[in-house]
Amino acid sequence: MIDQQLEAGIIVTLLDRMRTQRLPRALDLKEKVERGDRLDSFDIQFLQDVFEDAQGMQHKWDSHPELHEIIAKITHLYHEITSKALENEEKANGA
Repeated sequence: MIDQQLEAGIIVTLLDRMRTQRLPRALDLKEKVERGDRLDSFDIQFLQDVFEDAQGMQHKWDSHPELHEIIAKITHLYHEITSKALENEEKANGA
């Protein structure tokens, strides 16, 4: 019972961090790259931190199929950001 409560608390905390910190920043980055702006070193570090955290938590998400849809949507958002950021870099470098 305690393990289930602890697990639930961890999931709630992670989702809350996503809602209050990660998602707003990701949406700001999406706006930035959609305007054609390039990501700066702080933006890139944020994305690297997110990807590292996601890899480290993969086992936790795998054991919660009820979260797979939201994780897929968030993953898609980060894919859109990184794809557009790469496109902006290529344009800026004349590629």
